[in-house]
Amino acid sequence: MNIVNINKLNIIKLIFVLCLVFYFPGCISIVERTGQALDGSAEKPIRSYRGYSSDGSPLDIELLVTRNRDSQQSIIFTFKNLPMIKLRATIPGNDGIFHFTSLDYLAGNTHGWNEFSLQLMGSGRIILGSSVTSELEITEEIEFIQITHGRIHRYDTRITGDEALTALRNRNDRINALVEWMAQIDEAPTGQTLNEFSSYWKPILFPEMVTSRKRPSNWRQSGDQFQRAEDIRWNTGYTERVFSQELWPIRNSGTMLRDWEEALSWVYLKYEWESMIELISNVYNFW
Repeated sequence: MNIVNINKLNIIKLIFVLCLVFYFPGCISIVERTGQALDGSAEKPIRSYRGYSSDGSPLDIELLVTRNRDSQQSIIFTFKNLPMIKLRATIPGNDGIFHFTSLDYLAGNTHGWNEFSLQLMGSGRIILGSSVTSELEITEEIEFIQITHGRIHRYDTRITGDEALTALRNRNDRINALVEWMAQIDEAPTGQTLNEFSSYWKPILFPEMVTSRKRPSNWRQSGDQFQRAEDIRWNTGYTERVFSQELWPIRNSGTMLRDWEEALSWVYLKYEWESMIELISNVYNFW
């Protein structure tokens, strides 16, 4: 690695550490923009619009028109409550039709960060004006396909290529299984902020990690067995009482906790996906 590349890496590391110390929403986007500026992959925004409902109320969604260094244009949807993601789509044609292409994710944790591109299917219609757009219409439901590429930064290690792709896809499968179980819980809340989401679910998922007053009433019963993993004694009896069977080994091995600590916003994204789609559907136009 030459000196220039070392300096690039050190600059990004410094910014990331500062973000962790002085956390504020969207700090990882600074790391992303810095990395893009250093490696030449940055997109240039051409226009930006704010989403509004039919009664003129502003919504927490923006639409960007961008151009990359190869002069290719895209439209990108961003969300105030989900600053770690971008929904990317083709530039609309003369008829206003556009196609969703990917969900781009970049979010950090205390050990590093995950980034990936998840292929999407779906389409919509919108006419872009110089200052205002036509009504936004989703003409084909947005669906997840597969993670196509990504990178993992863990401490001083950077994982790329097939190794990163395999790890990210495996984590995605585990998160999907967890979210599917969460959605079946009676009166499971939706529309929460990330902090509210974490505060509600952590005592249920990991009662071993919270104070006794926050633990569920069925946390411990006579005859419960414990299994040590990741320096934690997991109550396997609680696991079997509460979770679906496919999640038992994931929780009892500490893997679920590791996913939670390293990819909380990823879990949140998958859990709140329908709320995000509803937000898009509520957009009347952008201006």
